[in-house]
Amino acid sequence: MNVLIIGGNSGVGEELLHLLSQQENTEIYVANRNGFSSMPAGLHIQTVDVTDNGFSLSLPETLDALVYCPGSINLKPFDRLALDAYRTDMEINFYGLVKVLQQAMPALRKSGNASVVAFSTVAVNTGMAFHASVASAKGAVEGLMRSLAAEYAPKVRFNIIAPSLTDTPMASGLLGNDRKKEAAAERHPLKKVGSPKHLAAMAKFLISEEGSWITGQTMHIDGGMSNLK
Repeated sequence: MNVLIIGGNSGVGEELLHLLSQQENTEIYVANRNGFSSMPAGLHIQTVDVTDNGFSLSLPETLDALVYCPGSINLKPFDRLALDAYRTDMEINFYGLVKVLQQAMPALRKSGNASVVAFSTVAVNTGMAFHASVASAKGAVEGLMRSLAAEYAPKVRFNIIAPSLTDTPMASGLLGNDRKKEAAAERHPLKKVGSPKHLAAMAKFLISEEGSWITGQTMHIDGGMSNLK
């Protein structure tokens, strides 16, 4: 099984990388913007910035799974969001995904049973103040993924994971101390914030044979935030 992880050196991507590295017969291709500190041996590593229009991925001839992890958290009132903020969020979350898929689709189609997973946010399904920019970008991701799920069925599956606040380095500004973590946990029906392990486990399932009858879906891994009060 050949798996490509975009953004595998931090948060959910790093957790997924470690989960997959324990599987037999799994070749892991990892691309991210920054260097790697402590990674399992045997990885195929490359440095890629998805906001660069000229990047080129080094891919195997056949690709069985692609997990796109880059994201952003840009929470501001609407009247303080400059147009450049929307462009930045779109470049990271949406256009980066499009550019990666344009390069990866030939290898994914050769698999015959490939899976693509991308990440959205609970704020697309549940309107939240100060999320205008990131919710717009992630909404575009959800629309793209469902469209491609229809276009490429049955050979390639496309699914989305939509988390609520998760304890990753990207969210450190919102979860930087115990008081902030407790307040964030209290807003969720399950009274805790997410862990990268929760999201990585779902991504691993979606790209596995056990998840092979799932496509075009948005999986709300969000502590009940999107559906419960």
